[in-house]
Amino acid sequence: MSYLHPFRDRRRQELAEQPFPATWSQVIDRNAPICRCLHPDERQRLEDVIKVFIAEKHFEGCGGLTITDEIKVTIAAQACLLLLNLHHDYYERLVSILVYPESFNVEQTERGPASTISVASQAVMGLSSSTGAVVLSWPDTLGGAQNPEDGVNVVFHEFAHQLDQLDGAMDGAPGLDSASMYREWAQVLGSEYKRLQEDVATGTPSLISEYGATKPAEFFAVATELFFERPGELQQQHPALYEEFRQYFHQDPAARQQC
Repeated sequence: MSYLHPFRDRRRQELAEQPFPATWSQVIDRNAPICRCLHPDERQRLEDVIKVFIAEKHFEGCGGLTITDEIKVTIAAQACLLLLNLHHDYYERLVSILVYPESFNVEQTERGPASTISVASQAVMGLSSSTGAVVLSWPDTLGGAQNPEDGVNVVFHEFAHQLDQLDGAMDGAPGLDSASMYREWAQVLGSEYKRLQEDVATGTPSLISEYGATKPAEFFAVATELFFERPGELQQQHPALYEEFRQYFHQDPAARQQC
């Protein structure tokens, strides 16, 4: 128990010890089938993290959407799967999860010739903020969760950004266990990022989405989606990248896929 937060830690322990609602288990099995392959011990740990996560995070429906337990549990199951074997504090910088009934528009500022600036509105299915919020489209959240093999998962993507920025910078390098891991991470991910940029420039097909070539933070996020949803292909086509993610998350989804 933390000396600085004894009441919070005691409350978390109490939450973890409470029975996991049967209806929540049904939601996970129905909406997040990726969790079906977890070992019973892993599933128990996941459920413990989910209970605390849902109790501590503020869920808010936007655009007329009413937040339900199904929405909370579906999002939490995926977000907490990333935390399963990490030393973590439940995404401590995250306060609120805002959920829309469809994709939503965000304004993006673009700099053009002669220092001209234009503002364009673009529909997106997810957004991760450094100010304590994740914004999600519910249909895209549900669709991504129910198809765990297409390599597209907005919750994995946006919560990978949350992990990335825990050290104060969203730069594609989350908090790692040692200085040597940072060196290896920079070497492998730097090489893979450059390779993807070259593939995009030459029109060469890649398992990794071309969106990952826009910046290192996006590369980490799209690679996280693949690591959990298409781990066998990632391991086969990008073995060094897969190994870095296996060491970081302390999970081996490729082996788990054989369930």
